[in-house]
Amino acid sequence: MKLSKTIAAAMFISALTITLSACEQDGPMEEAGEEVDESVEEAGDAIEEATDKD
Repeated sequence: MKLSKTIAAAMFISALTITLSACEQDGPMEEAGEEVDESVEEAGDAIEEATDKD
């Protein structure tokens, strides 16, 4: 009985840790990556518009 309570508590703490870590704010590398993604998307849109003028 004690083992099952220990396992249940460990699973609860693991689930809580995973949930809370998903709520962290974006770090500088994440923000830089998002800026790169946005720039690449804008460049792709510009190329698409330039080729559609034919």
